Amino acid sequence: MFVLDTSAPHFREKLADFCAGARPDAVFVKNVAKILGEVERRGDAALCAYTKKFDGVDVSPKRLRVTAKELDAAAKQVSPKQKKAFTEAIRCVRAFHEKTLPTSWRGKNPHGATVGENFYPLRRVGINVPGGQVPLVSTVIMTTVLAQMAGVPEIAVCTPPDKSGGTHPGLLAALALCGVKEVYRMGGIQAMGAFAFGTKTVPAVDKLFGPGNAYTTEAKRQLFGTVGVDLLPGPSEIMVLCDASANAQWAALDLLAQAEHGTGKERIYLVSTSREKLAQILAEVKFSAAKFSQGNRLNDVLEKGFVAIHAKNLEDAVAVANYVAPEHLELQVKKSAQAKLTKAITTAGAILLGSQTPTVLGDFTAGPSHTLPTGRTGRFFSGLRVTDFLRRSSIVQYDAKSLPKAADVVAAFSALESLPAHGESLKARLAKR
Repeated sequence: MFVLDTSAPHFREKLADFCAGARPDAVFVKNVAKILGEVERRGDAALCAYTKKFDGVDVSPKRLRVTAKELDAAAKQVSPKQKKAFTEAIRCVRAFHEKTLPTSWRGKNPHGATVGENFYPLRRVGINVPGGQVPLVSTVIMTTVLAQMAGVPEIAVCTPPDKSGGTHPGLLAALALCGVKEVYRMGGIQAMGAFAFGTKTVPAVDKLFGPGNAYTTEAKRQLFGTVGVDLLPGPSEIMVLCDASANAQWAALDLLAQAEHGTGKERIYLVSTSREKLAQILAEVKFSAAKFSQGNRLNDVLEKGFVAIHAKNLEDAVAVANYVAPEHLELQVKKSAQAKLTKAITTAGAILLGSQTPTVLGDFTAGPSHTLPTGRTGRFFSGLRVTDFLRRSSIVQYDAKSLPKAADVVAAFSALESLPAHGESLKARLAKR
């Protein structure tokens, strides 16, 4: 754990060093490119070979795709309590994103021409659901529901096989309840390559979605241009920004909740304007971490990925938050300060207001997708939305009445840019009259 003070010399440099973490070196990038190249050249053979190498499982091409029978069986086996939780989360996600759906429109520009936009669903998408040590059922809901709402006709999901070569039944049940019918037992670099290039078993997609580890993220980065990619989400992050009014136990548990994801690369930030509260929360973190079975995993993150920062005032705290651009930002401050901070902090992926709003609500059920920007990419990315599963075409239609009004503009630009055919293409239409 690192303890910093915004008033100390070289604070910004130390914070920048912490935020930077380990950047991919040339060998790492080259190895990812090599695997992608193998999948592009050898298709299923390379996909299965790398699944055996990295996941320790022999999966033949025939076993790559989860059968409809397996999906149906999982949906029937899920407990009533789990099914209720899944359907409630789906309901909340749909309710939130219904408010964000764009609609095609038409209007008139200053020339009197018709202009507008049409929105279309992507034809085919590939969604990565990480495997790791636990089934990320919530990620299924936070991604596939949005794709369905956008009207994407082909939604393919990949998730790494477990040690037995199967897929967690809870994950399959969630996929079935979300209406997903195309699921593959694959993950990591090789899965991203299969989705991007296509193989005999796995048809190519138009855009890649979903969180992943550093290897998956680097693969998506390299594949951009061959396919579209989403916001490149990586290991989880949280910043708890608090004043003296915060509940130390609650703040500590919220920090630990994000540290327990288990990649070891999580980033945990605690920012407080109160030195006393900072000390209380740190003590609670140490005490509470010992209670969880994931203690060793938590300790790795707390030792290497946790920074506690004392800010001399809320203005300094805002500056820290805007620099870090945290995936999740909890504002555990007096209610009178919340509106001001929400307006001033402009880079957080998700802002959770008040002590009664732990990040776990956003993780599982509040409504907004929990697929959020990490690694300071909140400076230019936003959380996943329905519009990420759509593409847009602009619409332009001039007629005999509106066309002459554009003539002077077209003539000026075609002359300035030495593009005479541009100008002539409009002049010819005017002369025809």
